[in-house]
Amino acid sequence: MSQDSYKKLKTQWEKVKPCVESADIAFLCLRIIILCGGIGWLIISHLSQKTFEDVSKLFIFFVIYSVVIYLWLIFYPEKKRIIHVFFLFFDFLFTSLLVRATGGFYSHFLIGFYLMTALYSFYYGLIRGAVIAAIASVLYLLSGDFNFTEYNWTDFSVSIASLFLLAVPLGMLSQELKKDKLEISGLNRNLEQSIEELQNVHGRLIQVEKMSELGRMTADVAHEIRNPLTSIGGFARRLEKNLLHITSEEACLRIISKEKEYAEIIISEVTRLEKILRDILNFSREVKYHLEYHEIKGIIKESLTTFVDTCNEHSIQVEEETDALLSPVLIDKDQVRQAVINLISNAIGAMPDGGTMQIKTFMEELYNVNYVAVEVADTGHGIPRDKLNMIFEPFYSSKEIGFGTGLGLSICKKIMDEHNGLIRVDSEFDKGTTFKLLFPYQSEEEGKKMKCWEFNKCGVDNLDGLVHIKCPAYPNYGRICWVVAGTFCGGKVNGVIAHKIGDCKKCKFYKRVVVSKDL
Repeated sequence: MSQDSYKKLKTQWEKVKPCVESADIAFLCLRIIILCGGIGWLIISHLSQKTFEDVSKLFIFFVIYSVVIYLWLIFYPEKKRIIHVFFLFFDFLFTSLLVRATGGFYSHFLIGFYLMTALYSFYYGLIRGAVIAAIASVLYLLSGDFNFTEYNWTDFSVSIASLFLLAVPLGMLSQELKKDKLEISGLNRNLEQSIEELQNVHGRLIQVEKMSELGRMTADVAHEIRNPLTSIGGFARRLEKNLLHITSEEACLRIISKEKEYAEIIISEVTRLEKILRDILNFSREVKYHLEYHEIKGIIKESLTTFVDTCNEHSIQVEEETDALLSPVLIDKDQVRQAVINLISNAIGAMPDGGTMQIKTFMEELYNVNYVAVEVADTGHGIPRDKLNMIFEPFYSSKEIGFGTGLGLSICKKIMDEHNGLIRVDSEFDKGTTFKLLFPYQSEEEGKKMKCWEFNKCGVDNLDGLVHIKCPAYPNYGRICWVVAGTFCGGKVNGVIAHKIGDCKKCKFYKRVVVSKDL
């Protein structure tokens, strides 16, 4: 067979493979068994030269027609029912000739009639199975040349009855199975339709939720922008009105001194608008994170430098307590600086009459994983307990109108989610608030050991695949996957294995790394 023919046959087989049924496999296995048994029988049995030649020719005939019809079946699978009729004809022809050549009623191959009757009755059902049993009975009789002198008619009757005893129950069973299969197919179709409808409803619900959220955000943005715009419009109109009343140099000087105050207010409100829009853009846009190893202590110092004058003006004492031995952690430096600045700004805003702001860095263990922690605490007015679950919502703010946009903590939460980290808050009303940023830490030594995707073979590292599975743990957190992509991540579970088992404590990789510690 040429290479092209082989490829064509292989391609066609891939197309046909989904249509292969259990009966087709049974027929193929039976043919292989008959061929192997026949060859063995030819080798072992003591046969005359003529019988050996006749049987050999019959088995060659069996192989030829089987191969030809199977090729026909592969290239024309839609004609399977017709092709099996040809199989039935040639199989019974082969069995009849084989029985005649090997002793008639005394042939060892009489069992072939029973096997053919059983398989074809199961394939075609009750009525056709009974017809096949009748045909097998006639061929059975012809194969023995009606020789009832040596083979008693009662034995023949029992043999014929056995053929029908095989055909009838197997045909009935086949019909029941086909009926059940049709019912299951119908149920599957209904299930698929139901799933499709549910997916459509789910899609519509998501769209409605998006529109609702967009409406709420639009209302919040309009509310935030309306106040400064009202102030700008009011003072601009006053400025225009006053400028129309300038009639002398003295009046000009008097009006200019007053209008300077108006201009300062306008500039202040424009600055506030710019901040609102900048925060909205920071919150809504997709940022590409560039993760590198950095010392968190340097980011803290850079962030504090921005607020030195502000802290002095508000009589705020800053207490900095950083761990000098803290290992570098995998972060996007600019984004983490933004998160720290937001927390410091909130702490200062919570202490208008002065107070103490503490900033700490340390290592904390959580869920059997080390986290690099940044803690920002103030002695301000605190947050009521019933409001703590709302503080990360966009545009939520406990400050007075005109102070803040309500996006600072939402941006912090977004940044921590992108770092696969956690943000925690603890507050006591009139005593102060503490925010903690937790960044997952995997040491360089741990990173050299076996990763979760190597152990579980989940395929996230298969970059050559047609569909690349995305996982937050790959490629930097292969030893602490349960807190990055698993059920301890504090957010949506994205790990392939975690999705399947539902609890990372049941994962073999987790048990080997955390419990037995032998991996």
